[in-house]
Amino acid sequence: MFLNKRSLRVCLFLFAALLFAGMALVGNYLASPRALEKPVEVVIAPGTSAKRIAALLSDAGVAGDETLTYFAMRLMAEPEKFKAGHYLFAGEVTLSEVLADIQAGKVVQRGVTFPEGYTAREMAPLLEEAGITSADDFVSLVYDAATPAEYGIRAPTLEGFLFPDTYRFAPDLPADEVIRTMVGHFLEVAAEVGAGEGEELLKVTTLASIVEKETGRGDERPLIASVFKNRLEKNMRLESDPTVIYGIDGFDGNIRKRDLVTDTPYNTYTRRGLPPGPIANPGRAALLAVLNPAKSEYLYFVSRGDGSHKFSVTFEEHDRAVSEYQLKRRKR
Repeated sequence: MFLNKRSLRVCLFLFAALLFAGMALVGNYLASPRALEKPVEVVIAPGTSAKRIAALLSDAGVAGDETLTYFAMRLMAEPEKFKAGHYLFAGEVTLSEVLADIQAGKVVQRGVTFPEGYTAREMAPLLEEAGITSADDFVSLVYDAATPAEYGIRAPTLEGFLFPDTYRFAPDLPADEVIRTMVGHFLEVAAEVGAGEGEELLKVTTLASIVEKETGRGDERPLIASVFKNRLEKNMRLESDPTVIYGIDGFDGNIRKRDLVTDTPYNTYTRRGLPPGPIANPGRAALLAVLNPAKSEYLYFVSRGDGSHKFSVTFEEHDRAVSEYQLKRRKR
């Protein structure tokens, strides 16, 4: 039996009315605010279905009815538009805002700050403590001899090429993503200051890492750099304690005379020239100091014990300075 035109119009009207009512219900559901008593974190794994996301939101208290949430999601976007990651919701939120954040991938980001002169082994626990990546995975990749080539870097490891700065990362990232960001930042800075490429970049970064470890004073970096440049030009050994320390496995914080004569690839008391690679991760100022060293004839320096150094041209001057400041330290 066929419907007459009037019955058809009634059916279409009822269908339209139901559709409008359903959309109004979902629209109201999307726009209704929910007050969260405390911040709620929702973790969406890669490949999670829209139905599962709806369940996660409902279970977390960010959304109400799971089925209604799923229909609301389908109205807003295709399932693949909702992105995996860690999301944090707090205060008063609407489902519309929640879903918009998930569509936009506004994941939680965690901050971590690396001081200038830190090694990768010192950086690793900070990353793990912040919940960003595995310390072991980070260290393993940084010191893997095959990794530098992936970035076009000629170096034995990526030590020295992880720019020290404050970063914000999503939690639980693969270590290679974190490394890619840090190395990318270093290469940007290196290009800005004119640190060169290939072998030249390795030399500049290696010397900058030594300067970084020798002094924390900005006014002294160009002078320290000049000392090492002058020694290299005269084919003198650099005789830098931080390079010796870097070559010692399990350094206990106390450098001894026997350490100075124990040969390692990084011992600049036993070997001439630069070590095979950086001994730490230098900042911009240390790179600039190496590229623009002070004009000096200094060949020696010794710590005054207050963070500054006494610079000398001759060994005799240096020997007197060492005696003076060592005596002062003994009297304290």
